[in-house]
Amino acid sequence: MIQVLDKLDIAIFIVLLLSMPVLGLLAARAKQSDEQYFLAGRDLSWWKVAGSIFGTNVSASHMIGMLGIGYSLGFAQSHYEILAVAAILLLCYVFLPLYRKQEIFTLSEFLERRFSSSTRLLYSILMVLLILVQVVAAFYIGARTLMNLTAGTSWAIGYLPGIVMLALVSCSYTLYGGFNSVVVADIIQTVLIIAACLLVAWFTFAQPEIQGFSGLMALERAQPEALRKMSLYKPTNHPDLPWSGVFTGLIILHCFYWTTNQYLVQRTFAAKTMRDARIGVIGAGFLKLTIPFFSIATGVAAAYIFKSRLGEGHGIKPDDAFLRLIQIVVPLGYGLLGIIMAGIAAATFSSIDSMMNSVSTLITHDIYKKYAAPAADDRHLVRFGRIAVISFVVLCAILAQLTYDPQSAGNFFLKVSARGSYFTPGIVVVFLAGVLSRRITVNAAIITLVSAPLVAWFSEWAYSAWLVQRPQLHALLGDKLNFMHRVLITAIWSLTSVLIISRLSGPQAPAEDNDTHARVPVYGIASFLLVQLSFILLSQSGNAIDFAFPAALAAFGFFLAYIIRDLWHKGPFRVKGIVTDDRLYAGLLTAAAVFQLYYFA
Repeated sequence: MIQVLDKLDIAIFIVLLLSMPVLGLLAARAKQSDEQYFLAGRDLSWWKVAGSIFGTNVSASHMIGMLGIGYSLGFAQSHYEILAVAAILLLCYVFLPLYRKQEIFTLSEFLERRFSSSTRLLYSILMVLLILVQVVAAFYIGARTLMNLTAGTSWAIGYLPGIVMLALVSCSYTLYGGFNSVVVADIIQTVLIIAACLLVAWFTFAQPEIQGFSGLMALERAQPEALRKMSLYKPTNHPDLPWSGVFTGLIILHCFYWTTNQYLVQRTFAAKTMRDARIGVIGAGFLKLTIPFFSIATGVAAAYIFKSRLGEGHGIKPDDAFLRLIQIVVPLGYGLLGIIMAGIAAATFSSIDSMMNSVSTLITHDIYKKYAAPAADDRHLVRFGRIAVISFVVLCAILAQLTYDPQSAGNFFLKVSARGSYFTPGIVVVFLAGVLSRRITVNAAIITLVSAPLVAWFSEWAYSAWLVQRPQLHALLGDKLNFMHRVLITAIWSLTSVLIISRLSGPQAPAEDNDTHARVPVYGIASFLLVQLSFILLSQSGNAIDFAFPAALAAFGFFLAYIIRDLWHKGPFRVKGIVTDDRLYAGLLTAAAVFQLYYFA
């Protein structure tokens, strides 16, 4: 049970909670066109794009779930943040030029222009199902947290009332204000999320058992190697975070989330310019790289605190570690718990509102306007979009009540990732193959999208039924096929399927719009990977930490060399041209990610 909240905590929580819908509604316009309601008039500056993307990306599962994984499994969970940088670069320099050139509302529109209306409808259905899984999970973790956080107080919130509260608050400004309100709310939520996480991290690392981040690392070095948690790499047969799955299946999942996922990529459609879109995405990437430290490493520190104060057999569940930690380390009487509660609520709202808006966009544009009301005007489409929001929220609230147990144990974040990953490999392969090759056919795209979830399920069943009995496979992959390995298998199948069926289908009919293909600097990427591979091989004979800075510097130098080359050819060469080039910041982001990969090896 959490400490009893005082009146100051309650007052701060209520004020901050109400600020999100109030400011979101104030940002709404009385009369909105279709483009204003669904894309904020395509007028977002880079910092709004960054704030909205980060708010959308970081949910309560990051604050609570990732800390719980850090507490139970360790720092290896940081791959969910660090390796996202690869997908961020893919979005910025391969997909964004194509998407923005089309001036589309949904990614399914892009698929229609590249393939057919059938692929557009299929993608929309798959995305609505995926978002359904995510929103139901968000209702669960948000309501569960509010229930546990307020237990023992005079205004305790039950699980079902918590779901209803989350639905009503997030629905209020999303329903009326559309995308513009969601963006404003996302920015407020980003500030609250960061404030809450920093408070928890500050007080955790200030505890006498930890004594700062350096103290945590000293505690780790004193442990036997098998018990250390501040390492990024787990063996290939690890049940949750095998390194072999991390660098294959997880990267594929990142590619889905950052390049082919409607509710995140939609933010870049609303940017003023290409530069605003790219800098916004890169800015969100820098914020993501802080999560390993203020969430996951805090969870590792929590494990030491619990062991010291509660003993070895304390029995704290991973999803309850966050609440138990703030009970121990956060002082009462200063309103700090109110700020942390508001941050948890903000993290929940930030994901729900974004996904609701995207579902509304998909259903309205890809299904209703396309098939039921092609002649509908802006007012009609906005009204239908609001109806779609209400219907979807009611469905998700009912499913959250029926399908989740608020007393359950386990690592919630990993469970949700596993559930959504049945659909995503096929989507990633179809998008990537479609933009990189003109030979990919409509039939290949459709069959791959439909078959990928079935192959994912079958590979999991086949491993459990008979492949696990093979000694070599069991030693390599463990008792159960990890979902990241399953994602890799499904992606290989999808790529094979899309290539073979395209070859058998004959020549591809011309696409509606020829601007759906991209050129990728293959030799540049290959040289970058070759340099990093050299550092990896060298680090095997010594301490990987010693190679963290050289490898990061080499990564940054790769981007800087491209910038200088292009400026030199265009002339006249000016330093200002380097500073204003978005690739400079992409290079810094990549260098920061590479540094972490070596330093915490």
